[in-house]
Amino acid sequence: MERVDRSLLTADAPAVAPQLLNKLLVHGGCVGRIVEVEAYRQDDPASHTFRGETNRNAIMFGPAGHLYVYFTYGMHHCANVVTGDAGVGAAVLVRAVEPLDGIELMRARRSGRAALADGPAKLCQAFAIDLRHSGTDLVDGERDAVGLFDDGTPPPVRPRVGPRVGITKAVEVPWRWRTPAED
Repeated sequence: MERVDRSLLTADAPAVAPQLLNKLLVHGGCVGRIVEVEAYRQDDPASHTFRGETNRNAIMFGPAGHLYVYFTYGMHHCANVVTGDAGVGAAVLVRAVEPLDGIELMRARRSGRAALADGPAKLCQAFAIDLRHSGTDLVDGERDAVGLFDDGTPPPVRPRVGPRVGITKAVEVPWRWRTPAED
């Protein structure tokens, strides 16, 4: 298992997003296979970068391969992989992972709930990812930091594609990719 090469992340968010399917998210004693993602970029009214750079979204304008974490609804964190060139505000929201390792730890962090990481907020809770991790380099980061890894499992040949969920603008844009049940 090796860290993802940064060059994979330097393309446009909608091109990167399906390539992140089957990559591994690792943090806090937990490993999960990415099974659902959504793309966001600066010309997208649903993106945090649509109105330009702010203190909150500055990481999305930084170099590809960093983690952008935001706090929503006053109670949930969501994790995104920054993509594209520096100066262009784009990222891929990691919506769900299939837990592979550290499942009991995830279960404890999720207060024993059965659904461990099948949504962006659940994922962050299960992996103990919060605002302290925003800006983490997923590619060349510290050993114990949040990381993005490749175990050689390719992205699905035909991922399921559809509109993004949980947003109110540009809801019709088909920038949500999911791993099919069988490929």
